[in-house]
Amino acid sequence: MSTSLKRMATMQRMQVTGLELFYTKGYYNTSVDDILKELSLSKGAFYYHFESKEDFFIQIIENLLVRKVYSMLIEPMESHDNPLEKITNCFENALETAVHNEMDFGFALSNFMGEFNGKNPRIMKHLQDILKIWEVNIVTTLQKGKFNGFIDRHIDCEAVAVYLMSSYIGIRTLMVESTPSARKYRFMSQLKQYFRSIEQKQVNA
Repeated sequence: MSTSLKRMATMQRMQVTGLELFYTKGYYNTSVDDILKELSLSKGAFYYHFESKEDFFIQIIENLLVRKVYSMLIEPMESHDNPLEKITNCFENALETAVHNEMDFGFALSNFMGEFNGKNPRIMKHLQDILKIWEVNIVTTLQKGKFNGFIDRHIDCEAVAVYLMSSYIGIRTLMVESTPSARKYRFMSQLKQYFRSIEQKQVNA
């Protein structure tokens, strides 16, 4: 394996482990020494790849967190099919993954935003950018649905997007406490009912 590939593999391993630690313990409760211990690396090796703990975390956001949010909450709803069905399936699958995660501490993006709010504007901007990308994609998906006749033309797509994002973040937080499967079932039942209220009603000839 070439030196550049080895370096990339090492950085990937460091970032995956770092994300797991930050997600489990929080950024401010995780030290560089904690990361080094988990990876069995020297401090020199860490600072060879990253300038600081903050730089390490920002690279995790750019390389891993963006990818996770995109693959789980954006890509599954990108199509010209019924967006309400796509969003339903997207949320269903994302929440089911959380149900089976024994080390579930909630929605990582939301957790980190809560932790950094008012403390680190530089990191907050990176996190808010992910949130904006998610919001724009939901709005675009809903607008396509209106154009293609799946959603009532009077619906405010921006308002629906905000509602969907806040409700998803909320249920992910509640699922951490207890009975995640039951909470997921109740949430999805209400979501489907809400979607029935905004879908385009078929007019019988």
